[in-house]
Amino acid sequence: MNLPVPSKQMFQNLKNIAVVSLSTVGSRLLGLLRDILIFAALGASLWNSAFILAFTLPNLFRRLLGEGALSSAIVPIFSDVLEREGRSGAFRFLNQVFARLLLALIVIIGLGMLLLAWAASGNFLPERWVTGAGLAVWLLPYMLFICLAAIISVGLNLVGRFAVAASTPILLNLSMIGALAAGLWLDADVARLVYCLCGGVLLGGLLQLLVPAIDLMRQGWRPRLEKQGGAALTELWQLFLPGLMGAAILQVNILISRLLAYSLDESAVSVLYLASRLMELPLGVFTIAVATVFFPLLAKALSNHDETAFSAAFLQGLRLVVGISVPAGIGLFVLGEPIIELLFLWGAFEQADVLATVPLLAIYGIGLPLYSAATFATRGLHASKDMHTPVRVAFYCLLINLFFGLLLMQFWSAAGLAAANVLSALAQSWLLWRALSARRPGISCHALLPAFSKVLIAGAGMGLICALAWSFLAGFDLSEKLSAALTVAVCVPGGAVVYFILLYLLRFEEIATLKAMFFSYLMRR
Repeated sequence: MNLPVPSKQMFQNLKNIAVVSLSTVGSRLLGLLRDILIFAALGASLWNSAFILAFTLPNLFRRLLGEGALSSAIVPIFSDVLEREGRSGAFRFLNQVFARLLLALIVIIGLGMLLLAWAASGNFLPERWVTGAGLAVWLLPYMLFICLAAIISVGLNLVGRFAVAASTPILLNLSMIGALAAGLWLDADVARLVYCLCGGVLLGGLLQLLVPAIDLMRQGWRPRLEKQGGAALTELWQLFLPGLMGAAILQVNILISRLLAYSLDESAVSVLYLASRLMELPLGVFTIAVATVFFPLLAKALSNHDETAFSAAFLQGLRLVVGISVPAGIGLFVLGEPIIELLFLWGAFEQADVLATVPLLAIYGIGLPLYSAATFATRGLHASKDMHTPVRVAFYCLLINLFFGLLLMQFWSAAGLAAANVLSALAQSWLLWRALSARRPGISCHALLPAFSKVLIAGAGMGLICALAWSFLAGFDLSEKLSAALTVAVCVPGGAVVYFILLYLLRFEEIATLKAMFFSYLMRR
């Protein structure tokens, strides 16, 4: 097989993806350890569910005013300013955004804390909801740190600095683990342990802001209150407002699912969160890494009016995203039970909680490729400065999620909510892809069908081998924990080897590209 010789830019893209992926792997593994410790200490209890629900609020605003709508609007404009005016002009624009975001956050947080404190002190809410509102008062200030940190991270990415921005979540995880350890060392009860976690969140958020800010200052940025606006800032608001509406709808979607789960019983939020977190591990490690690296490339291609470069970068990125998300989703579907038993069957998290989480993880495993494709397609539209289409799509998905959530939860409880999430993700990925392919003629389904077919065939073969291996290993007379550990240790790496061998035999395009890059790099060394 004749393999193409990669360009220097292609190799740099791969290097940047590796940097972001490795940083994200460290963050996700620490996040996984954090969740293991929290669930071992709190189980699927009311306090854990209340903490998760309260933590959803600042994360909702982070997606709106931080790494979501605002970041997506900044990237193409920052890229344009950087091309025209260099770093000094780009940093001046960044300061304009920073000052206005800071003021908006102070107002939102102040009003939000007053409203939540009033709700927590009143006698009109059930005790479960009062607990959640009280925790939210403490956690809401986290959004100040994380939203400002997300804007600084955009600046770092666009000047070619990926590692620090990608690794800052590690600081949050370390801070929360340290706070939990301190609470356990002080022999705190469950309530005080949760408030220790709230303190860890605030400290971690402060560190997430300071570390990337220091790195960006080393690149020449100086934080200043820029009162005067400009044409770039005007264009930002034009892109940001519709993007904000779309992101708001998506985040309300998540909030609705958790509020509906919170209304079911004390543990539904916890198990739904746990299943989604396990699904987000491969999503965050690879999909977000690819999107983070390719987004500036897509924006730059359009800034240079190079449709060919845009289409080539988008199709390559989507092949990489699907090539990883499909086998990861199949792995979660097939091996969900031993994975959960190995990681979370400790302390207060019992076998009944494992069995309640397994079907949710299987459903999210099916949806993982859909979430991945929707994430990347959204970046493609944002790079095109099309913020209106994701808004319309997000509104349709909100209605789909709400309708099917209310319907299916009557029959399948939390599993019905997970199924509603996946149905809305299916609609989102299809509608976004259709809109993007209509806008960019160089992007078509026909160009991707051969690659997708190879991925599905290889993934199905991997899933079958993993299922047979798990069935064989389950025949040994071992304890639950040991059996789960053996299954995961054999099936996960073994399944990955089988999958990549099948991809190689099927001549999957990105396998050839990576092999060419590797040999070309060795020859240059």
